[in-house]
Formats: sequence, C-alpha cells, structure tokens
Amino acid sequence: MITPVLLCGGSGTRLWPLSRKSYPKQFSSLLGDESLFQDSARRLSGEGYAKPLVVTTNDFRFIVTEQLAGAGIEADAVLIEPAGRDTAPAILAAALHLAQSDPDGLMLVAPSDHVIPDADAFSACVHAAIPAAQEGQLVTFGISPDRPETGYGYLELDAAPTSDLSALPLKAFVEKPDAETAAQMLAEGRYLWNAGIFLFSVPTILEAFKAHAPDLITAVDASINAATTDLGFIRLDPEAWASADAISIDFAVMEKADNLSVVPFAGRWSDLGDWAAVWRETQSEGVSLSGPATSIDCENTLLRSEVESQQIVGIGLEDIVAVAMPDAVLISHKGRTQEVKQAVIALKEKQAPQAEAFPKDHRPWGWFESLVIGDRFQVKRIVVRPGAALSLQSHHHRSEHWIVVEGTARVTVDDDVKLVSENESVYIPLGAMHRLENPGKLPMVLIEVQTGSYLGEDDIIRFEDAYARD
Repeated sequence: MITPVLLCGGSGTRLWPLSRKSYPKQFSSLLGDESLFQDSARRLSGEGYAKPLVVTTNDFRFIVTEQLAGAGIEADAVLIEPAGRDTAPAILAAALHLAQSDPDGLMLVAPSDHVIPDADAFSACVHAAIPAAQEGQLVTFGISPDRPETGYGYLELDAAPTSDLSALPLKAFVEKPDAETAAQMLAEGRYLWNAGIFLFSVPTILEAFKAHAPDLITAVDASINAATTDLGFIRLDPEAWASADAISIDFAVMEKADNLSVVPFAGRWSDLGDWAAVWRETQSEGVSLSGPATSIDCENTLLRSEVESQQIVGIGLEDIVAVAMPDAVLISHKGRTQEVKQAVIALKEKQAPQAEAFPKDHRPWGWFESLVIGDRFQVKRIVVRPGAALSLQSHHHRSEHWIVVEGTARVTVDDDVKLVSENESVYIPLGAMHRLENPGKLPMVLIEVQTGSYLGEDDIIRFEDAYARD
C-alpha cells in the first residue's frame, strides 16, 4: 500500500484575488464543483492506496477535514505545522510519523493544488515507479513539456524518454530557464518539467535526510516526539519546529542525492501557478468564461466573476485576464500574470485587507461574510453547518440582532435557551453570554446586524468552544 502525503499549507498568491492567505487556491473550486485539494485526495485514493496523511497549518485544519468528508475520504492523520518551513521539514515530519506505524512503507508526496485530468494514467505511472522505490531510489515524476515554459524547473535525462512506463536515471535538476534556454531544452527532448511529486520508501527518505540534511532530522524529530493531539489533529511541537530550517526538499535532499530516478508522465498536468495556466485549462476557442461572464469579440482572454449577481463583460479584449470578486477586481495582461504576487505585496503595504483576507471567513462551524459595513454597524450573512455550534461568547463593544432566514437555530442568551425558526429574530444585548447552534440536518442561515463602537473580530471573549480555540 502507498500512503499519499498531501501538502496543503501554501498561499498561492499568484491566483489572487481568488486565492488568498486565509483561503488559498487548493481549497477553491477553480475548475469544477470540487476543490483542487479534493481532486488531489480523490486521485490518490482507491486500490493500492492507504488513507492519506495530510500536512497543513492550524488555520486550514478544519477546512481540510470538512473537504475530505465532502469527498468521502478519511485521513489517516492530519499533521499541523506550527509555521511554514517549506517542503523539506513537512515531508520529513510525514516520514517520521509513518515510521512509527509503517516503517518500511512507501509514501507518495504530492502538492494538493495540481490538476491531472487523467487520474488512471497518472496512477499507472505511480505503480510503474514502485519497483524503483522499493529498491531504494528516490523517484520523482517529470511532465513531458508541450511548450517552452519559463515558470517551471526541469529534470534532465541522459536521453529522450520512450513511451515505456519505467523509472529512468535522473541526470540533474535544472532551475527555471529563460525563454531561449527553455526553447532549446524543448527541442532536445531530454528535459521534463519538475512536478514536485515524489515516491520513496520511508527508510530511503530518512537515510537521505540523515546524509544530506542531518540538522533537520534533529529539529523535526524533536517536534514529532513532543507533538500533542488536539481534536484528532497532531500538533507538532512549535519550539522544536522553530529550529528547523525553511528549505525545499529539492535543495535539502534531491539535488545532493545520487539515488534518483524519474518516471515520465505524458498526460495533461498543471500546477495552476497563475491565471494564464487557468486560461489554458479552461479556454474554448481562445476564451475562458466562468460565472456570469460575457465575451464580445475577445481573443485569448479570461473573464471570471465569483459573484452570481455581478456580471463581467469584455468587449474587444485580447490577451487579458479579468477576475471579479465581491471586494476586489484583477485586470492583467495574460503574459504578465506571474506578476500578480507583486499586487499582493503592494496591497499589503497599503494595509488593504483584500491582500490576504478572503470575503468569506471560513470557520470550523461554517462561514460568514460581511454584506454591509458602516460607521457603527455591520450586516453579516452567517451559515452554520448541521450539528455545528459557535462558541459560548460575549462582546465588550457591540450588540447583535439575529434573523433566521433558513433552517432553525438553537440560541443561548445568558440563562435563556430557545429555538428560533425561519423569519424569527432574537436580540443579543451588549455583554450577554450567547451561543448559536444548528440542531438540524440542513445548513442554517441567518442575517446578523451588529451595532456598537467597535465591530472587529477580536472583540470576542470565549467561555466554551467545541473547537478548542483561544
């Protein structure tokens, strides 16, 4: 059995404004009804695969479990990184964790935001790599390039690969090239895109870390040994984790090792690294439309609206990307979408909340969004999942009115507990202890009207919380 290790702690700023620090691209439904994370988990499930091991951050832990449940997949474990340290410490933590339960097992490490439409073909490549991994090889997967791409690293082979599915010797890693070099490598046929997907046995990768990055072993092993369990999540020890270098698996191990193999994959693949990549995956006759979008005489253009009531119309556009969100709009030349991360940096310098905060604030119990914000009031839509409950809390600076518009809420206000149905409302006085629960089997939706001198999310005093938040 192969244990998939899904890495999903990144922020994906080059797909702003859809992807943001608080809700990055792997959890978004960019290409269909399911998220990229759900697609990745489903692709690496079924015959031959064990339950996945997920490595993520504290902010995404409940999103991970909710989306896995939505895909009908149960995780073997969810490891919580105290802070982002790039891929090497994350992969090492997964290997050390698996060493406790499956010390000779195989682990397939994959980012959770890639697009691979032909899951069966990719699975065939994975199984073709098993013999090499069992023989002590560090196997990576290379994508057969179809254009001179400058946004990817490459894998160099001794000769052009054949159509046979087998692991080949890997000659060298090649950093992202310039356009002229990328064109030369494409013409030679000996180079593959580096997908950042790996298959190896637990003993092989641990030996590689001991040989090439021994300092990481000390820090990450201490973090695993001092880990705590919280609501089923495994929290790595933050003090030990802080001493681990932030470094990629390529720099820490792969580029130093001599037991490297690569299995070529000739199918479609994309890391959706920018909006131009999304355009390539979704365009029809040169135009990509998503949501309420209309194109009139446009060429090589992407138009996307994430708001049902917000129409986006392009007229006579060429090589343009336009993405409309409720709180931000991106317009870029299609050839410069790799620079979108510079927009995020600029917005952060201006202290604009849109730089990192997503319009929908996802919480363990559901989500909310602000509909209207005024000087001393705010109107929110709150959606609570079936069986979920907000914390028992109070506020120093605001009172609230709740109006249930779908479902039934169980509302606690100090010592009073009652059911509030559709079209009914309840008032929460300033300072009152209160809780909101959904006792039903369908999502419960309410409109909240806040009034007061300060309406920030940090004006919450929690007394009880099912999700162990501070």
